Amino acid sequence: MRFRHPDGSTVHLSYCTNVHPAETLDGVLAQLRDHSEPVRKRLGRDRLGIGLWLARDAAHALINDPAALRGLRCELDRRGLEVVTLNGFPYEGFGADEVKYRVYKPDWADPERLSHTTDLARLLAALLPDDVTEGTISTLPLAWRTAFDERSARIARTALTTLAERLDVLEELTGRSIRIALEPEPGCTVETTADAIGPLTDIGAGHRIGICIDTCHLATSFEEPETALAALAAAGITIPKSQLSAALHAEHPHLPDVRDALAAFAEPRFLHQTRTRTAAGLRGTDDLAEAVAGDALPDGAPWRAHFHVPLHAPPAPPLTSTLPVLQDTLTRLVGGPAPRTRHLEVETYTWQALPPELRPRNRTQLADGIAAELTLARDLLTDLGLKELP
Repeated sequence: MRFRHPDGSTVHLSYCTNVHPAETLDGVLAQLRDHSEPVRKRLGRDRLGIGLWLARDAAHALINDPAALRGLRCELDRRGLEVVTLNGFPYEGFGADEVKYRVYKPDWADPERLSHTTDLARLLAALLPDDVTEGTISTLPLAWRTAFDERSARIARTALTTLAERLDVLEELTGRSIRIALEPEPGCTVETTADAIGPLTDIGAGHRIGICIDTCHLATSFEEPETALAALAAAGITIPKSQLSAALHAEHPHLPDVRDALAAFAEPRFLHQTRTRTAAGLRGTDDLAEAVAGDALPDGAPWRAHFHVPLHAPPAPPLTSTLPVLQDTLTRLVGGPAPRTRHLEVETYTWQALPPELRPRNRTQLADGIAAELTLARDLLTDLGLKELP
């Protein structure tokens, strides 16, 4: 979906296809047929943006077979879909029964992360619509925090510098500018937007590498959008992309019924980092189950958990979502005289991780839910003065 900002520039809205993960090219093509095109039709659109997730095997198949890449581009066009952004965070196995810590491998100290992201950049340059010259790729924020020492940090910085150089060459060859966005996430080396400033300043990759603001992650870490965005602006850090998502919020975690409600969201597939604010600073656990099981986390103040809840359907009381943080962030990103990012992506990948009674039971219900999320995001954008384009 495309929108015209009052300054005349185009802002793109998509949804991320990691909600229906596939490891192979055939699986990706099936996603377009079975999920993305039906979502587009529900929205009554001739064209719908998708934030494509290409796992390692799918990316390898495309990078090694120009005919297959042309075929994917044709399939996107045929189904009324367009790609201006890729989700390069998960590498493989995102559809596994247990993902948890695996999603952070390989990290930026591993040469395979540089190789994979370079491949994704080349693929995106070929998949961009004919009238679009800028693409973005979100990626993990260096590494999970453990076992990432100064030597690893040096290797990661060198890899990102190398990537920036490769992107310069790619633009010279193709005329397409691809930018990379580190995505701060609780528990990672770069957990907050503030954590990103130092590494990105050290890399010195200019406009090529910035950050992806995921509004669920921002809220989970209790970052204030105004403070976070002002600090990034002061440091000259760009925001190539933002993911529109909402975290799980518990106002009174000391109450037994609140604990019970939270426990229903503690599931075995994804990691749900949980945070609370204390007088001594932010406290947290790596997963929600650890938080609700006992006294690992102080419960005298609200808790927030890294669980991407559907934007249009916050959980029932006594829980809620951090949709207000998303709205505040979006206002500051695109509600001003010029947009600070032009690529927005709804990223609720946790539909099948919801408590059983809240999960979609079939493809039709999932498509309905994704379309409802995009409708909410569209309405937020038009309320800010952006005009939806055909």
